[in-house]
This record gives sequence, structure tokens and C-alpha cells, in this order.
Amino acid sequence: MGTPWTHDRYCDAVELEISRLTAAARQADLGAPVPTCPGWDVAALIRHIGGVHRWAAGMVAARSERRLGLRDLGVKFPEEHADHLPWFAEAGAELLRVLRSADPDTPVWAWGADQRVRFWSRRMVQETAVHRCDAEFALGREPVIEPEVADDGVDELVGNLPYVAVFAPKLRELAGNGETLAFGATDTGGRWTFSLTPEGFTDETGETGAEGEADVSVAAAASDLYLFLWGRRKLGDPRLAISGDEALLIRWVEHTAI
Repeated sequence: MGTPWTHDRYCDAVELEISRLTAAARQADLGAPVPTCPGWDVAALIRHIGGVHRWAAGMVAARSERRLGLRDLGVKFPEEHADHLPWFAEAGAELLRVLRSADPDTPVWAWGADQRVRFWSRRMVQETAVHRCDAEFALGREPVIEPEVADDGVDELVGNLPYVAVFAPKLRELAGNGETLAFGATDTGGRWTFSLTPEGFTDETGETGAEGEADVSVAAAASDLYLFLWGRRKLGDPRLAISGDEALLIRWVEHTAI
């Protein structure tokens, strides 16, 4: 697992991903379907990510140590298509203003382990990046995440995975008898390893003895590995080199889908 970036670097990365998502949304038909988010069109995607930006900004601005909902924060959503992009731009600007004015070590509620402001600057990079990719998929493009962003994104996902059962209830059913899974980034050298136990799963990344041959391995460029772990690349994609027990990998995919 790598070392997380500084808060300022995350803020800069959020700004870049917001600009990229905005550019993609401007080129898209807001009524166009988003193939990686079944049931959503581009307008729904914009409402989702704009709502998340407003939620994160509201939580950090209030320095709240309890979860506040969108209703608590007075968040309202656009109804007309013409209002979506200005509304999203306002949300992004407010998020950046709030994050950049906050001390990253300030306590604030978060759904992951790190209950501080810096959780949110990191989370918003990855939340925005994956949905920027969704917008680009809607345009028929093949999106790319920079290797350093993708590596950090996989690290963040791995670190937060024990806390995401609220979004992925099947995660509670993921268990086994010592089976191991390994995910490797071919361009950055990143490697993440898990073991299934009767009680659930454990992160063996960086542990002594975890570098041996796993029961199933996935190797890909960091960007493609990131998109696979976030469910945007599917089994059978030629960008993924899979070796070992594919049934085990299918079980992992089905239970970790967020």
C-alpha cells in the first residue's frame, strides 16, 4: 500500500477531475444512457455526483462528527436539463472552496476508518474520477485514469472495503477457507492481496508470505485494474490478464460490487 498524498494534492486532483467530468457532460446528451450505471442517464449521473459533492462540502463545512443527510444540509436538485451543468459547477466550486479552507486533520464524520477532513479530499478524487469515466463511457470513449491516481484509488478502495457493507450488503456474505486473490498493476508495480476466511476476508497486502502464488490473480495496467475493481471493466475484458480460479474471482466480483 502506498503513502496517501497530501491534502493539497488531493484538492488539486479533485479540481482536475471535476473539469474533466464537466467537459464530458457538456458534450453528452443529458438523456443518453450511462452503460456502466444501468438505469441512469447522464442527467442522473450529474445529479448523483453533484449531490455527493454538496454532501461532502456540507459535512466538512459543518465539521460535523455525526452523519448529516442531504435534507439536513438543505440540498436541492435541478429539475430542468438546462440547470444541471450550472448546478454541478456550483457544487464543485463549493466543494473545492470548503476543502481547501479546511485543516485536513480536523475531526469530521466519515463512512471509512479515517474520521478526518482528509478522508473527504481523497474520497472526492476517486468518486469524481470514476464518474468522470462513466460520463466518458456514455460518449462511447475508453477513459483512462492516470497511473498514480489509479494506484491511490485501489489503495483507497482496499482500505475502505471493510466499511462498505452498507453500500454492498453482499460483502457480509463473502467468506472462504483460506483462498487467496491477488491484483497487480503492471505499469506501477502495485500489488494487493486478499484471503478469504470463515469470518470474511482479510487484506494481506504487504504481509510477509503474501507475495506467493495466489489462487487467482488479475494483472492489468493500473487504470484498467482500478476500473475493474470499481465494476467498470468486466470479466473477459482483454485488458485483464486472469490466471487461476476464475470461479473464485467471480465470487469476489459479485460480493464486492458497490
